[in-house]
Amino acid sequence: MSSGDASRLSLAELISLQGQRAVITGGGRGLGKAIAFRLVEAGAEVLIGDIQEELARAAAAEIEERYGVRAVGVALDVSDSASVAAAAERAVAEFGGLNVWVNNAGIFPAVPLLEMTDETWDGVFAVNARGTFLGAREAARRMAGGGVIVNIVSIAGFRGSAPGLAAYVGSKHAARGLTRELALELAPMGIRVLGVAPGYVPTEGNLLAAQAAGFLPEDATPSDLMLPSPIGRGGTPDDIARVVLFCASELSSYMTGSTLLVDGGTMA
Repeated sequence: MSSGDASRLSLAELISLQGQRAVITGGGRGLGKAIAFRLVEAGAEVLIGDIQEELARAAAAEIEERYGVRAVGVALDVSDSASVAAAAERAVAEFGGLNVWVNNAGIFPAVPLLEMTDETWDGVFAVNARGTFLGAREAARRMAGGGVIVNIVSIAGFRGSAPGLAAYVGSKHAARGLTRELALELAPMGIRVLGVAPGYVPTEGNLLAAQAAGFLPEDATPSDLMLPSPIGRGGTPDDIARVVLFCASELSSYMTGSTLLVDGGTMA
């Protein structure tokens, strides 16, 4: 990836990820899957990791069928350092290198503070904060010549969110802070680090969490989670994916350390 002045590049060259190799954690569905599809469309080869291996493999197969390119789906537990390292090594073995890593995997159980166990708190931080750290570390170790790490944060990384989400909000503040620190540490290696902070976007994972918390019936669909925003519509996974593509491409080549709000104006 270029680290110099991109002024002479055409728009097509600026947005292209041709020749880039990417890993997306939690990529089997929802935001991660949408991100993988946009990166592939821009020319990247992708490895999709997910705690549910069957979802990762299905997403990779769908990419191969739609775009006629090779994609890889693997089991990935972002809270386990050996699993993260194995996914990074698999990407290098399959594609010959690693340029883009998207820390997307996250969990968000809703538990009131007075009822939250140590195990629940630790589990959320293990995925949302430790997982971001492990992904960034293993990616940076393999990004010869530079690259981009994109951390999916949340507007919960800027403010309180809702009752029962203390662990989630705390972990996302940690991920946003880690984005800033990693940008400083990895800049000498030619690695940029950016955060993307979605507002509330209906996904399969959000639906399951809402049902588990008793907020929605079992026959609800992601559309039942739609919330209005100041711009007059709810967000979609692809709204987030397009901003991740911007971060991964030369369009953002003079940016690092920032976390971009993608919330339809919710935080305005």
